[in-house]
Amino acid sequence: MTIPSLILGLIIALLAATIFHAIRGGNGWRLLLFIGLSVAGFFLVEWAGGLIGWGLYAFGALDAGLGVVGSVLFLLIGDWLIRR
Repeated sequence: MTIPSLILGLIIALLAATIFHAIRGGNGWRLLLFIGLSVAGFFLVEWAGGLIGWGLYAFGALDAGLGVVGSVLFLLIGDWLIRR
């Protein structure tokens, strides 16, 4: 993976985290948690999809579709766990 695709992936993950924070609300610590969960989910699922050979929406060397799915999945699970 190239550096521009890493930066694009980071921007997409941060955008997903901030949109999720705007919808769900919370304080600054929750925003930092959402950012960490989103980045981890994006790159973990994007990496796992590359190993398995899955692809949803490839944008150059970056599979943005699987990354967004992983980011949203991690955000939903993390939000569910902290609200319990």
